[in-house]
Amino acid sequence: MWSPSLPQATPADMFAKAFRVKSNTAIKGSDRRKLRADVTAVFPTLGTDQVSELVPGKEELNIVKLYAHRGDAVTVYVSGGNPILFELEKNLYPTVYTLWSYPDLLPTFTTWPLVLEKLVGGADLMLPGLVVPPAGLPQVQKGDLCAIALVGNRAPVAIGVAAMSTAEMLTSGLKGRGFSVLHTYQDHLWRSGDKSSPPSIAPLALDPPDLSEEKGSVQADSTVQGDMRRLTLEGEEQEEGEVQQRCGEKSLSEATEDPSVGGLNPDPTDSKTLQEQMDELLQRCFLRALKYRVKKADLPLLTSTLLGSHMFSCCPEGRQLDIKKSSYKKLSKFLQHMQQEQIIQVQELSKGVESVVAVDWKHPRKGSILEGSEVRTIVINYAKKNDLVDADNKKCLEKLQPAYQVTFPGQEPIVKKGKICPIDITLAQRASNKKVTVVRNLEAYGLDPCSVATILQQRCQASTTVTPAPGTKDILQVQIQGNQIHHLGRLLLEEYRLPRKHIQGLEKAPKPGKKK
Repeated sequence: MWSPSLPQATPADMFAKAFRVKSNTAIKGSDRRKLRADVTAVFPTLGTDQVSELVPGKEELNIVKLYAHRGDAVTVYVSGGNPILFELEKNLYPTVYTLWSYPDLLPTFTTWPLVLEKLVGGADLMLPGLVVPPAGLPQVQKGDLCAIALVGNRAPVAIGVAAMSTAEMLTSGLKGRGFSVLHTYQDHLWRSGDKSSPPSIAPLALDPPDLSEEKGSVQADSTVQGDMRRLTLEGEEQEEGEVQQRCGEKSLSEATEDPSVGGLNPDPTDSKTLQEQMDELLQRCFLRALKYRVKKADLPLLTSTLLGSHMFSCCPEGRQLDIKKSSYKKLSKFLQHMQQEQIIQVQELSKGVESVVAVDWKHPRKGSILEGSEVRTIVINYAKKNDLVDADNKKCLEKLQPAYQVTFPGQEPIVKKGKICPIDITLAQRASNKKVTVVRNLEAYGLDPCSVATILQQRCQASTTVTPAPGTKDILQVQIQGNQIHHLGRLLLEEYRLPRKHIQGLEKAPKPGKKK
């Protein structure tokens, strides 16, 4: 069994796309004991009690064998419904679910919230994206397994293998590939669990101080800020195997001369001062963070984490949030103002450290997606008030682009353009006059076809397969042996609580007493 201190050649994130489950079985007693011994050997920093918590002695523990989208054979260990470990080529790795319980299990490097989306998409982490703490980077060797966290929160969001030692990173001037990413928060392995968000774990005192209340700004020192603006990520789309993606192309010197990079993009027709524009940007990022990123389970939330991990990532592209340039000057003063508006409640839970302890999730300033009737009322009232009614053309709503929103408990709402297609359930005839149940369009409702197939395989005691839907590029279909529409309907309606109007084909379920 591999040790995290030994160099390993590891493929890029194999869970960036959907995988295919081969089998899902309960672990045997002998395999459970072997897994516990392997965990002890691979992660010597874990104590006996912690190993027993991670690999429980009697609780349900499953072994899931799957094929990643590139064909890699992977073994995943599932406990309590969450993947806790995965094994590839006899190498054992923790998942983000495990790292949230043991955040110091691996040496941790820090990057910016804007980077996470690229990592989830299959990109590797390049060195210019690292945030260097005052005490320096963790000491690692090439091939060491490392965790990756975001500024303001020590909870890891990815794991990867170091492409070079710490000494080599510094010698290179923090240029080049830093880590081959294996698995991330929000990838398909994470989706196979309960899809919980990273907990808020207070940064150590060594984390960048610029995100603290006293600084009141998300700006880092000039060196780190320059690296941030030249952030490079390496993905996997190029013919030769990889492609580099850049977030911003201006150097620091260019940025200081360009007013659109210094935090604002002044509109010559805007009569507001730069300070007033920064106040608006600050409030916009704050409200958007509360609406789309912060969850009830995150509370209490450190104010520095709110700024660094949530507000900063909500800043529009091409603009930069800088509290010093606002009328508030300090984060604490801004949050006091938001508390006076009764949007949040802030308390000092420990000496000198403030946290958001409550949020008014229904506060009118946070807004919401508009229904068609609301759009009609707003537009009509505005048109009448400003004498804009055209007697020859009173149609407006039909000119607007339709969109839909899918919301699951504990997750950010997913808003997409166009009209949502219903989940389509059909019966098909196969060889020897055998029937199979086919279901499509699960992805549109946030459901992972592979996970649904695994659940149905267990409940129906029938074989399942996941294949690309005919005539589509990115849509998968689940096929279950026999007429299993009753089981499928209960899963979608009762457990996932999807509206019946968005599911077509339920009427094809077998009638009582009729042979499937």
